[in-house]
Amino acid sequence: MDSAICSRGTRVALVTGATSGIGAAFVHALADRGWDLVLVARDRERLGRVAAELEARGRAVEVLPADLSDRGDTERVAARLRDPARPVDLLVNNAGFGVRAPLTAADTAPHDRAIEVMGRVVLVLAGAAGRAMRERGHGAIVNVSSTAGFVTMGSYSAVKAFVTVLSEGLANELRGSGVTVTALCPGWVRTEFHTRAGIRSSGVPDLLWLDARRVVETALRDVRRGRVLSVPDLRYRSLIWLTRHLPRRTVRWISRRISSSRDSSRDGGLTH
Repeated sequence: MDSAICSRGTRVALVTGATSGIGAAFVHALADRGWDLVLVARDRERLGRVAAELEARGRAVEVLPADLSDRGDTERVAARLRDPARPVDLLVNNAGFGVRAPLTAADTAPHDRAIEVMGRVVLVLAGAAGRAMRERGHGAIVNVSSTAGFVTMGSYSAVKAFVTVLSEGLANELRGSGVTVTALCPGWVRTEFHTRAGIRSSGVPDLLWLDARRVVETALRDVRRGRVLSVPDLRYRSLIWLTRHLPRRTVRWISRRISSSRDSSRDGGLTH
C-alpha cells in the first residue's frame, strides 16, 4: 500500500464509521503512520472530538457527517471520493451494525437498513473510489466484512457474504491498475459494537476475542501485501478454512448451535 501511493507528500484516508470500534482503530493507526483523514460518521459531536484529538497530533482532518442509510448523504461521500482536486488514497468502508431481527419478522426495516448501509453503500463508495483511484493509477480499498459471512446466521451473515464476494470481484476488475481491494473479515472484536446492537456476548470464550488495534495492524499489513482476504488471527483463519471445507449442512448445524447460545439474539454470530 505505502509504496503504491507515495507519489504525493501527503496520504489521505477516508474512513466510514470512523468514531468507534474498528473504524476508530483504523483512524488512530493511520494517524500514527502520518496519514491525513476524512472522517465519516453520523454523530457530529463525536466527529468533532476525534478530529480535535487528531489535529492536536498534527494531522489534517476533514469531517464529513453523514447518515449512510440516507442515499443523499451517501452520494455526498461518493462525490468526495471522486473529487480529483482532493484525492483519497485509501478508503476504509467500515460503517456497520448488528442485526437482531429474525428473517421471518414481518417488519423488514432492520434488514432493509442493513442491506442499504452494509451492502449498497459499500458497492457505491468502493465503486466511486475504484474509478478515481484507477484513473490515478494507485490506491487501496478496504471493505470491512466479517467471519459471519462464512456461516449462516441471518441477514448479517448474508450481507457480509455479499461484501466479501463483492470485494473479490472488485479486486478482479482492478487487477493490474495499481489499485488493491481487501476484504477484512474479523471475528469477535472487543469494541462497543455488540453493546450498541444489544447482542449478548458474555458466552463467547475469551479465546475468541480479538483486540481492535491488532485487527487493524493485520489488515494494514495485508493491504501492503496486496491480499484480497484478510482474516486476523490464526484461530479465525483455521475456523474459516473449516467452514469452506465442511459440508454445508454441518456449517448450518454449527450456526444453529452458536445462535442458540446467544439467548434472545437471532443474528450477529461471529461479528466485528
